[in-house]
Amino acid sequence: MKTVVIAGASGFIGAHFRQQFAAAGWQVRTVGRNGSIADAAWGDTAAITALLDNADLLLNLAGKSVSCRYTPANKAEIVRSRVETTAELGRAMAACANPPRDWFNASTGTIYRDARDRPQDEYDGERGSGFSVEVARGWEETLAAADTPSTRRIPLRISIVMGPGGGVMRPFNNLARLGLGGRMGDGGQIFSWIHVQDLFRAVVFLHEHREITGPVNIASPVVVTNAELMRAVRSANRAPFGVPTPAWLLKMGAVLIRTETELVLKSRWVASRKLRDAGFIWKHPELSGALASIAGDRHE
Repeated sequence: MKTVVIAGASGFIGAHFRQQFAAAGWQVRTVGRNGSIADAAWGDTAAITALLDNADLLLNLAGKSVSCRYTPANKAEIVRSRVETTAELGRAMAACANPPRDWFNASTGTIYRDARDRPQDEYDGERGSGFSVEVARGWEETLAAADTPSTRRIPLRISIVMGPGGGVMRPFNNLARLGLGGRMGDGGQIFSWIHVQDLFRAVVFLHEHREITGPVNIASPVVVTNAELMRAVRSANRAPFGVPTPAWLLKMGAVLIRTETELVLKSRWVASRKLRDAGFIWKHPELSGALASIAGDRHE
């Protein structure tokens, strides 16, 4: 039986991964804030080392949600919750007698620039600028600095994750049901996304394909514009119309709901070239099918 250690397993993605790994016959161990719930707590490096010793895979998903206002306190916590947890995992891995063969650490597709002209892949994608990019850079640099010579380390540059029960779908669905599911801004920004089932399948695929190294983008091969996204969301929710939201109104609304407009106004065009070239097959390559699957799961 293989063993996976999931750090940051209490969120939407982590909960799905725990269930899917267990269903696939893996032994699942967790690292989290609460030692009475997780198998080891942050700050107890010795306990984390004991979990990691003889495990097959470490998957780190820890990090405060970026769906918040970028106040100084929130920005500091966004950075700390990623960099410090990754650094602690590195110390625990270095202390293992038999560390995991693979360490996959969450990163983000928003590390690339705002792009409408061409997709950004792992080979010639261009780094962007701003707070979110600096967070991603620090996250990946901390992983690279870990003293784990016998472990393959891969930053997972994950695009927007969609799935039943969480992710971005809840606010989008709510907007559509209220008649507010129109395009956001000019609607031309590219929306790269991944169904949570394909995210899990990509992680297992990477574990099985040892020849893949370096950062890996994880995104569906079929991107859409924001206008196309919101049209598909309206269709999935049987909403006959959606009022468009101009950028200036989004900026006002973001203050009220305590989030940032970058989450919907930045054009993220992320291409998963390494997965594609290695032969990965997406179960949900197109948005309409993914949304139909999510809606079906929601109503079961």
